[in-house]
Amino acid sequence: MENNLLLCILVLIPAFASSDFLLTHVRNIKKRNADNDLIVNGIEIYSMKIDSKVTSRFAHNVITSRAVNRGNVSKEVFFDVELPKTAFITNFSMTIDGVTYPGTIKEKEAAKKQYEKAVSRGQTAGLVKASGRKTEKFTVSVNIKAASKVTFELTYEELLKRQFGKYEMFIKVKPKQLVKDFEIEVDIFEPQGITELEAEGTFITNELQNTIKKTFSGKKGHISFKPTLDQQRTCANCSQSVLDGDFTVKYDVKRTTPDNLQIVNGYFVHFFAPTNLPKLSKNIIFVLDTSGSMYGREIEQTKEALLKILDDIKEDDFFNFILFDSEISTWKETLIKATPENLDEARKFVQRISVQGMTNLHGGLMRGIDILNAAHEENLVPRRSASIIIMLTDGHPNVGVSNTQEIEKAVKKAIDGKYTLYNLGFGSGVDYGFLERMALENKGLARRIYPDSDAALQLQGFYDEVSNPMLIDVELNYPENEISDLTTNSFKHFYDGSEIVVAGRFVDSNQNHLSVDVRGEGADNALSYTTQQGAEQTAQAFQEQQYIFGEYIERLWAYLTIEQLLEKRITATGEEKENLTAQALALSLKYKFVTSLTSMVVTKPEENDNEEGIADKPTEGAGMFTGPLVASPLYHTHAPQPTWYTSGITVNGELIGDKRANSDAKIQNSYFGKLGIANKHLDFKLTVTPETITIQNGDEKTAFTWLDSVTLKQAGLTLIINRKKNLVLSMGSGVSFVVVLHQVWKKHPLHQDFLGLYTLKSDKLSEQTHGLLGQFFQPIDFTILEIHPGSDPKKPDATMIVKNNELIVTRGWQKDYRRDPKHGVDIPCWFVHDNGAGLIDGVHTDYIVSSLF
Repeated sequence: MENNLLLCILVLIPAFASSDFLLTHVRNIKKRNADNDLIVNGIEIYSMKIDSKVTSRFAHNVITSRAVNRGNVSKEVFFDVELPKTAFITNFSMTIDGVTYPGTIKEKEAAKKQYEKAVSRGQTAGLVKASGRKTEKFTVSVNIKAASKVTFELTYEELLKRQFGKYEMFIKVKPKQLVKDFEIEVDIFEPQGITELEAEGTFITNELQNTIKKTFSGKKGHISFKPTLDQQRTCANCSQSVLDGDFTVKYDVKRTTPDNLQIVNGYFVHFFAPTNLPKLSKNIIFVLDTSGSMYGREIEQTKEALLKILDDIKEDDFFNFILFDSEISTWKETLIKATPENLDEARKFVQRISVQGMTNLHGGLMRGIDILNAAHEENLVPRRSASIIIMLTDGHPNVGVSNTQEIEKAVKKAIDGKYTLYNLGFGSGVDYGFLERMALENKGLARRIYPDSDAALQLQGFYDEVSNPMLIDVELNYPENEISDLTTNSFKHFYDGSEIVVAGRFVDSNQNHLSVDVRGEGADNALSYTTQQGAEQTAQAFQEQQYIFGEYIERLWAYLTIEQLLEKRITATGEEKENLTAQALALSLKYKFVTSLTSMVVTKPEENDNEEGIADKPTEGAGMFTGPLVASPLYHTHAPQPTWYTSGITVNGELIGDKRANSDAKIQNSYFGKLGIANKHLDFKLTVTPETITIQNGDEKTAFTWLDSVTLKQAGLTLIINRKKNLVLSMGSGVSFVVVLHQVWKKHPLHQDFLGLYTLKSDKLSEQTHGLLGQFFQPIDFTILEIHPGSDPKKPDATMIVKNNELIVTRGWQKDYRRDPKHGVDIPCWFVHDNGAGLIDGVHTDYIVSSLF
């Protein structure tokens, strides 16, 4: 399901919220003052440094940002960074005029109670949200006095994974304004020695390329990136920063043996990555959703990816395609060898794939497993080969066996540990938890495919990760009487260019040597050998290293252990799940990791009413929805003067869909089913649904229906309910909100009642107003170029230049219901694709919270 934004003439309309959601006038952006290039809304960020230290693949990262209020009144300063999803936050602090306010990591339930207590006082802020494909966003803000300074410092850690023969560290760079002193510095130490080191950025221009300094020799590597102010500008006379994108560091280490063992202070880590092994042949079943919901771009991108994958399949491999909609169909009845003739036939089959009907996911998977079982039982495939199932779906099982628990049990029983199952969820309409559990139970993993223009590349990229198995049934065995608390040590597959990592704790913390028995099945023969290492060898390797951070092997072990405990917890139930939870929680608290079981509580200073924020670890799927959700904030205003009644307002909306999915529609409609408007200074909350209108003043609640005609006045606001039409909420002399009731025929098979939201006197909102819609109350400058015919003759395409991005947009029409709630007035719009990427700040999932208030 694709979400889009519609940019109308003078108004902005998000189609995925409601076709009648009008915003505000778009004004020309003001010319910049060359003397104030470094100051945005009165705030100068005069220093930002990202310092990363990597020791034996374990990265310790510190982001430090320093800002000063150049205004003559109190201002709100934002610290807004994006972190890798694989990272754990370990520390955060704010220092204001020499006073430090640290974050405290607590058990999630304990933090929740503290948070809810603060909620009741209206003094909270959620700090971490899912943000895009690879990142999570950490955001905190604080009011500081005129001329005051603030320093934010955030620390996070992660174990770098090896893919395609390289370790990769990803840093999101987005200061949002020019910074006098901006620097990225990366120090790497690898006892095995570094063989290659590279750094690149998606935003790097030819001029900036020379600012990346890279050196490596022996065990050490160093990268620095320190652009000057002029190098940061998007053009010679611009005040916008070109620093907006991904900065990536990649490297690899020297391998004279398949193993590297390191022992430090009672803990060990074992890296296993053999090279120059012959590749195993693979038996791969593609199980593909061809139900009606895959219509349009999704199926076309899937077919594009499959055609490229067929180009990469090797002649020693075996493969087949299973298609599932309401029925199950197969390309061939058995696995087929990847001869040139068979591949040509497969390409023709893929090109003919079409979509229809519902989603018999269970039937498709079971047919694929049956074909693999038969191939092995009849010796159609080599005994030493890797068998893989890749399943792609964009929705929920809804025909045949549709109970997800029953499907999980049946698939696990049928596979019986023999094969690996990888589940790919296309878009936001999938039950990602179900796909993840089923994959983990069968020694695989789940991956989300984002419905963007590069979805075909995402699919092909995943295949590339698993296309070259080198070993199967790998086991790394350690003396049981010497080791406790061992991480996972058996693996179904080892893929070329990857690495297996095992860590553990010695029973005797003084032990300084270890032997390991390694076993696996290769293409030609079994792999079996014993390796050993002493702590003195590790100590020698680290003697010259000056920047190792703490007990890095112990923290690496804790990181890996927590990660695997949380993964096992996904498929566990009952007492087993409770035990896994207890273990992961204890380690998270001991080593101060923000995980899905812990939260960081940040308490702000007195000038901010001791406001408290909670930093939680989002789970995959947060921000993705299949039913009602709350999009927040639509508008959110901040003000240095709490006496302004037009400030402190938050507007949130809960989305609903049609009564059932429309299989013929490329885009599934969603509407506002509930709206919440709060003014924390008045201690006032208004909740509106198509059935009821509820007002809350403090602890007192009053309920109305749309059959009432009411006018209510109290200090600072007026509420008027116009029977069965709309309501108008006015905040003193400030902004007014209009909520329109849209009713449909009660027995309509598809549509249901919904709400429309409009603003009056939007100029009364403060300059800091933000949110999914509120961000467009501020000046925005865009240009439309190259209008040309699109796929629909009535809807031309064009190029929009906005926020230094070039976006492909499509002409369309939407309804303005302010004057005519029944029929509306057609408004010309520009349709912005890909969830509004490049137009909205961040990504659309940044604007999702767990509740209406």
